Amino acid sequence: MYLKLFLITLPVLAVIDLAWIVGVARSFYKSQLGSLLASHTVWWAAVVFYLLYVAGLVFFVIEPAVGKHSLAFAFFAGGFFGLIAYGTYDLTNLATTAAWPLTMSLVDMAWGTFAGAVISSAVYLVAGVLL
Repeated sequence: MYLKLFLITLPVLAVIDLAWIVGVARSFYKSQLGSLLASHTVWWAAVVFYLLYVAGLVFFVIEPAVGKHSLAFAFFAGGFFGLIAYGTYDLTNLATTAAWPLTMSLVDMAWGTFAGAVISSAVYLVAGVLL
């Protein structure tokens, strides 16, 4: 079950996060981070993050939501998981990086919360049809 949910979640995350990156994040991150922003993406690190994030969503949120037959659990636990994941990154950067913008952290954490909730809910609904 975990592998099937993982394979459903990965493309859902890719589509939603790609929409965020292309639509909003690229210019926002550049305006917030300036010279701190890398000139190119370190793809292996991005891929490892996505794989870990999807594994966490499936293990801690989506599979339990399917087991409980609860879209509400998928939505709220997914949002909380996203807040924790993105908050860990953003608050650590805020605490340890010179000139890390508070606005950057707040927007990114809001995105993580929203994305976690939407992705988990969408996968829950798809899993109900496919599995």
